[in-house]
Amino acid sequence: MSFAPLQGLRLFRSRAAPKLRVGSKGLRSFSRSAISFETPKYATLNYINGKFVESKAKEWIDLRNPATQELVTRVPQSTPEELKEAARSASEAFKTWRNASVLSRQRKMLDLQALIRDNMDRLAKSIVEEQGKTFPDAKGDVLRGLQVVEMMCGLPDFTLGQMTEVAKDMDTYTIREPLGVVGGICPFNFPAMIPLWMFPVAIATGNTCIIKPSEKDPGAMMILAELAEKAGIPKGVLNVVHGSVDTVNFICDEPSIKAISFVGSDHAGKYIHARGSANGKRVQANLGAKNHGVIMPDANKNHTLNALTGAAFGAAGQRCMALSTAVFVGEAKHWLPELVERARALKVSEGFQENTDVGPLISPQALQRAKDLIQSSIDEGATVLLDGRDVKVPGFEKGNFLGPTIIKDVKTHMKCYQEEIFAPVLVCLCVDTLDEAIELTNSNRYGNGTAIFTTSGSVSKKFVKEIDVGQVGVNVPIPVPLPMFAFTGSRDSIRGDINFYGRSGIQFYTQLKTVTALWREEDAVSSRASVDMPTMQ
Repeated sequence: MSFAPLQGLRLFRSRAAPKLRVGSKGLRSFSRSAISFETPKYATLNYINGKFVESKAKEWIDLRNPATQELVTRVPQSTPEELKEAARSASEAFKTWRNASVLSRQRKMLDLQALIRDNMDRLAKSIVEEQGKTFPDAKGDVLRGLQVVEMMCGLPDFTLGQMTEVAKDMDTYTIREPLGVVGGICPFNFPAMIPLWMFPVAIATGNTCIIKPSEKDPGAMMILAELAEKAGIPKGVLNVVHGSVDTVNFICDEPSIKAISFVGSDHAGKYIHARGSANGKRVQANLGAKNHGVIMPDANKNHTLNALTGAAFGAAGQRCMALSTAVFVGEAKHWLPELVERARALKVSEGFQENTDVGPLISPQALQRAKDLIQSSIDEGATVLLDGRDVKVPGFEKGNFLGPTIIKDVKTHMKCYQEEIFAPVLVCLCVDTLDEAIELTNSNRYGNGTAIFTTSGSVSKKFVKEIDVGQVGVNVPIPVPLPMFAFTGSRDSIRGDINFYGRSGIQFYTQLKTVTALWREEDAVSSRASVDMPTMQ
């Protein structure tokens, strides 16, 4: 597969490889490795006040291709001065951007969605190189984010207020107004989709935005910033800064930032929600998941086995909506051997290789953690039916590859069940009844997504009614809602009470102003004032 040269790469290419000057304490969230003398393809730039600028960072993070360990870029820990400049430029831009008409902001969304569609292959190529997804899956990453931008092209309808005549000559109406500067903190697993859940909704509704992409794969966001500039988004309305803990803390603490959107791990999400909320900010945070797929014995076997295989092992299991836990009800447990064969047939390789189904994990550390959790299942008495730990990929021997892995005889106390593995690993449990499957799913601390496979409408209806999970699929393995709805969650999978994108997203990024106006008919001719208490009648 070949690609045209990346237009605009110069926008975030360093004139020279950055000199690494690591402070004595390093980066708190990273185990510091020895400084290499490899030359990266480019150094990732900040995007502040409409300009791509080289960071004056003293600390840099190596980003390596997960399939080859090739050094792709170095990502800066943006300096305090750079972070403050991003906040200053966003605050200044808000003064005028908030007053842009809804139709002019809609026009920017129309232009942005067209540019994203035209650059889909370019964005996907960046994702494959930095994150490791297969090329078709990377294009799906972009498409699902693009759909949110397309939804925002209906902005005038979504921001309508309400009005009623509450008394003679008196009207009460509502106005949706932007919050101000908002921040977004993104995960590594969807480098295009998750930023597109955030900044288009934020800026379309009149806010200005500071995005921190994952330090593990910021390239897609940098391309999106370039496309936003081409779409005519004014200087300072969108800013992109990089880093780890220090950048997160800045977004949580900076007084000018009024709201934070976050998708990622439990630990980080709970920390960001607590720290941001303590500073008086709105925070929406989607955290971990342990999504259960309940397989009834009456389900369509062929469809169910294909759905389980794709949902468990697609994207190397690095999806917050991956079906990582299968619950077989009754006789459905006898389908396990066929499930193993379908998983065994998947091709593990680098994302640009033809017919690749499963790419690498994001890092050697993620690979080792997954292997350790597989081993823990064996140590605790489970049985590994398909073991992907020894998979070899010719030509990519240094890659972070783990083959599809299926574990049966799993119990709820086991570490492999309690923790989100975030890898192509499916843990399997067996129960006798639907009620047991519902109780098991509801007892798990996570409530992100679930699915049931059945041909019975009454079984489906009971499951949907009684399950306590945000996204529910009926014969749909990954029920991520389209943008006219919202991405929801339950229990430990969510913090904050306003969801991502859809009308909920517009609600998150705006505040209601309620106006009561009196225009008395008689005031046009009468000069006598009334001192009585208004009765609203």
